[in-house]
Amino acid sequence: MKNDKKNAKEFIPVFRPAFLKPVYWGNWLAIAALALMALLPVKVRDPVLGTLGKWVGRVAKSARRRARINLQYCLPELPEQEREQVIDRMFATAPQAMVLMAELAIKNPETIRKRVVWHGREIIRQMKDEQQNVIFLVPHGWGVDIPAMLLASEGQKMAAMFHNQKNELMDYLWNRLRRVYGGRMHARNDGIKPFISSVRQGYWGYYLPDQDHGAEHSEFVDFFATYKATLPAIGRLMKVCRARVVPLFPVYNGKPHQLDFYVRPPMDDLMDADDKTLARRMNEEVEIFVRPNPEQYTWILKLLKTRQEGDIEPYVRKDL
Repeated sequence: MKNDKKNAKEFIPVFRPAFLKPVYWGNWLAIAALALMALLPVKVRDPVLGTLGKWVGRVAKSARRRARINLQYCLPELPEQEREQVIDRMFATAPQAMVLMAELAIKNPETIRKRVVWHGREIIRQMKDEQQNVIFLVPHGWGVDIPAMLLASEGQKMAAMFHNQKNELMDYLWNRLRRVYGGRMHARNDGIKPFISSVRQGYWGYYLPDQDHGAEHSEFVDFFATYKATLPAIGRLMKVCRARVVPLFPVYNGKPHQLDFYVRPPMDDLMDADDKTLARRMNEEVEIFVRPNPEQYTWILKLLKTRQEGDIEPYVRKDL
């Protein structure tokens, strides 16, 4: 974004008068609705949001098609009807998690903390007690930002990398939301050095391992039942940041209105691994988290866009 402040340390979103122009009025209405929903009791709003999300999933044909393709490639063992049910549950979960994030920004975080169950929190506590550098490896779930926001609200310094959104107003608001309790945001197009600097200064890093960055620096390794171009950057980050990599995944269940944070042991086995092993281990952690909770994953992304030579990109195939 042109008017956002950038320095050697972080990306700071800045409000622009242009955001008040008519072209953004629809966005403001959606934001107001999101905020109003966040103020409702969770027992009232979650069923409404779940129904609304399923309806959106029926009319958003392009997004649903991408999810179908991803699931067909990644989880072919599931019958087609079951894959459709996963997609429906995914679209129901998406708005529930988004509104929960808005609630976290508007209300006292303690109200959210009461609905959170940590699995493996002792791993994090030990690292904090030992003052170790940490990078969380966090698959692309719908509630992906919430653990970082809650940790920041407890006083833990957090630093995350992100991609700018095409809609500049939504990019501004989303990043303001992420920073409501402090922490640093680092745009990927600013390079990785600011993120490294933050982690070495004691900020806990937040890294999403499953985005498609093209073939040039990626390794083609197994990903569920197919393969994926995976950037093995976590190995370099471990070494230059002198950090331990901890897998983390948030799961939101709209029926008991509970948020589960799953933490797995540090990936210390990667310190001397080659790039292909690094990439495969990253994908393996994604699979461990996602298989029991497939509806939590953002299957609408173009996860499998980059293919090996001679293989057709799934999303341009006419037979799918």
